[in-house]
Amino acid sequence: MNDIQDIAQAMVAKGKGILAADESTPTCTKRFESINVESTEENRNAYRGMLFTADGIENRISGVILFDETIRQSTLDGGVLFPEHLSSLGIIPGIKVDKGAKQLANSDDEKITEGLDGLRDRLKEYYELGARFAKWRAVITIGEDIPTAYCISANAHALARYAALCQEQGLVPIVEPEILMNGDHTIEESYQLTTETLYTVFYELASQGVELEGMVLKPNMVLSGYDCSEQASIQEVAEMTLDCFFNTVPAAVPGIAFLSGGQSDELATAHLNAMNQIDGTPWNLTFSFGRALQVPALKAWSGKADNIPTAQEELMKRANFNGLATKGEYSSDME
Repeated sequence: MNDIQDIAQAMVAKGKGILAADESTPTCTKRFESINVESTEENRNAYRGMLFTADGIENRISGVILFDETIRQSTLDGGVLFPEHLSSLGIIPGIKVDKGAKQLANSDDEKITEGLDGLRDRLKEYYELGARFAKWRAVITIGEDIPTAYCISANAHALARYAALCQEQGLVPIVEPEILMNGDHTIEESYQLTTETLYTVFYELASQGVELEGMVLKPNMVLSGYDCSEQASIQEVAEMTLDCFFNTVPAAVPGIAFLSGGQSDELATAHLNAMNQIDGTPWNLTFSFGRALQVPALKAWSGKADNIPTAQEELMKRANFNGLATKGEYSSDME
């Protein structure tokens, strides 16, 4: 399967979602500190290996986003490179290619994602290493007088340049414009800024000739700010998120793989489920979760080989719940 349209469709297949395992080394170190495990390359390899060898993972996970270190690592038992191992299960290997969000020039509180320099050559190498899709995350912050149109436009332009390069090299781009939900903003403000951001992103994608049928959108859900005194209901989040997307996301896009963005595991699943109970969406609605899939497994593992079966069960429990949510068949009673 090398056609980008076919790959994009497979990435957002009903009943499955994308496992985001592309944490940078500093982020991984923070996660490991929470379970008192030293963040060595060996321990990171063991942890990722635990995730990728879970029994039945291919039934619920369509693709895995890897980090530069991880795409070069191997399973501990058989020494099979992770991309090769995942591909043998029918899971599509992907790669995070951005270099992180840095301060935007002439703006104290806004970020621009870097990593375009040398990207074409890096994509060629990652393709040879087995990657068939890539990911680039733009970060938009809501605050006093921000985001500015300048910040949204600069990030959208970079996302489109990255996406065009990916498709040129035969990789499906995951386009991730994340509006952070930290703060006390209302769901109405979140709706307005998500709408404005997505309009700008799709304008830039069209301007740069990106084939919409060969990409996957990874957006935030439209939520109340985490510190907002009035939290929207699950149904309200589902309806406002989809209303926003009906107004901004072309039907040619095969699927939307939501990020969890710091929501609790259960709430992220419940929101996805509620959206999939609403009829008439032209895209497959699925998940691309990191923390919301991994946290229970990470705690169960705690760096001990003896805990691997229990940790894998925890991963598959969340993967199963989210797989059901892609069909609108999840219930909180299952927790």
